[in-house]
Amino acid sequence: MKIIMKRLLLVPLLLIAASAFTQDASSVTGRWYTENKESVVKIYKKNGKYYGKLVWLEEPRDEDGNLKRDDNNPVKSKRNQKLAGLEILKDFEYSGNGKWKGGTIYDPDNGKTYKAQIELNGDGKLDLRGYIGVPAFGRTTVWKRY
Repeated sequence: MKIIMKRLLLVPLLLIAASAFTQDASSVTGRWYTENKESVVKIYKKNGKYYGKLVWLEEPRDEDGNLKRDDNNPVKSKRNQKLAGLEILKDFEYSGNGKWKGGTIYDPDNGKTYKAQIELNGDGKLDLRGYIGVPAFGRTTVWKRY
């Protein structure tokens, strides 16, 4: 009888634990605070891939009171676009196990685009690694769900 009771108690615990580790492709969608909480990025699905755009900035205006623009964009014709609404994550594909690969991240602070990968770490946080060449030569930033 004790063995049956233990097994009956164990089954719900195993189901709860398994669901905590189960990620599907859409689990990355939604709004995320960037690491320093200076902005919020909305991640969404478009044409079968995942993208992210800036939807909130802690300081949306520059020192002159104008809306911040993409001043560092290497393409001169894009330097006048507003940072709010700017798509900074592009072309991520779900690769299973809570990971998205094959995408890029644009850094408006320096105007550079990096290869990137995303991984959900199970506690409401997203690890985003931007890199040049291979992931070993990069930096990981942790975003928290909004």
